[in-house]
Amino acid sequence: MKILFISDIVGGSGRKAVKEKLHLLRERFSPALTVANGENIAGGFGITPQLANELFDMGIDVVTSGNHIWDKKEIMDFLNKEDRLLRPANYPPGVPGYGSAVVTAKNGVKVGVLNLMGRVFMANLDCPFRSAKDEIAKMRREGAKVVLVDMHAEATSEKIALARYIDGEVTAVIGTHTHVQTADERIFPKGTAYITDAGMTGPVESVIGVSVEAAVERFLTQTPKRFETAKGPSSVQTVVVTADPETGLATAIERVNIDSE
Repeated sequence: MKILFISDIVGGSGRKAVKEKLHLLRERFSPALTVANGENIAGGFGITPQLANELFDMGIDVVTSGNHIWDKKEIMDFLNKEDRLLRPANYPPGVPGYGSAVVTAKNGVKVGVLNLMGRVFMANLDCPFRSAKDEIAKMRREGAKVVLVDMHAEATSEKIALARYIDGEVTAVIGTHTHVQTADERIFPKGTAYITDAGMTGPVESVIGVSVEAAVERFLTQTPKRFETAKGPSSVQTVVVTADPETGLATAIERVNIDSE
């Protein structure tokens, strides 16, 4: 079975690109499950209930997120109602929402999706390593045979260490957050597929999705500058993981990029 992961969707151009190209990805790979990181879909910062539902209406089964999940205040109540929209599981107890979900794929296999966030150069959350173990055990009890992890983190070393720590316990660990796709996709010795960062679905002529002029000026002046999502052609950057539904281990991982107009 195949799982399609769509990298961080940025702003209106990213949404438009997904709408235009998702059918091509489905025709090519026939994924049993589609997951997307949507934390930057609302103008580059956060996600709203309306936009989350728009992704679900496109046929995306689970939406993951990261540190920008809280940027739109209207999402707070929605997180408690919609268990297909995840926030990182290692936020402290009492935080709204769900950190993992078990859903039934198109082929009838139960798939667990876990969202975690790193701590290096980011917020000082609960330990993602220990949280991973707890959440994996919980999803297994709920019948998940295949498990996909979105590790939203800044440091490459932390992403790799997390994947090594749970190698053989999950199907795939896919890194997000930096918006730059890495070329290190591989399957670790115990059967877990890995990539440090899936990249970004959004404007090509940008600085990780932001207008080039605004980003450069901020670096030059070191003063606050309102960031705006760049416009123009976008790239849909994705990762396709092939999994054995019996063992829950990966047999292949592939980066796939499609340019949009």
